[in-house]
Amino acid sequence: MKHENRIMKKLVLSASLVTLAIILGAGLGTGPSVLADANHGGHSPADVHGDGGQPAHGPHGNGHGHGTLEIPSGQPVPTINLVASPDPMRGWNLEIQTTHFRFAPEHVNQANRPGEGHGHLYLNREYVSRVYGNWLHLPSLPTGRNEITVSLNANGHEALTHNGQAISASVVVDVP
Repeated sequence: MKHENRIMKKLVLSASLVTLAIILGAGLGTGPSVLADANHGGHSPADVHGDGGQPAHGPHGNGHGHGTLEIPSGQPVPTINLVASPDPMRGWNLEIQTTHFRFAPEHVNQANRPGEGHGHLYLNREYVSRVYGNWLHLPSLPTGRNEITVSLNANGHEALTHNGQAISASVVVDVP
């Protein structure tokens, strides 16, 4: 229970004040739906919603202060896809499927190497944490529409881009 409380506090601290209130009282309910929106270097999460704005700590590095790193010509372009599934006990399991990319937590904050790095996790356009592997458990999500986004980032935290677009994916989970 203490471990779950620490995870929950981290999520709460990273969320907006409105989301904070919802997370503290959230239950999973029944009949949640999931809508996946894979983004393989095409449209940014902001473009998907048509508002043209950046997430508060967007996967482009703009609000998170790390900048971007364009995939060099001739190098394989990483792709990412997200699959969110209700956990049989509680919360959600997020599978992060990538190609031409290796999660390398042992090299975080070190020199950038082609094809490796880590992810940045965003919940409802707010930065939550780093991602170091292909699976992640989210203990709970707020009631209502939740957009989960993971961007691929270099060892130095720069958001990886291709043709100027962040390499990221989003999935929408509706929680009753």
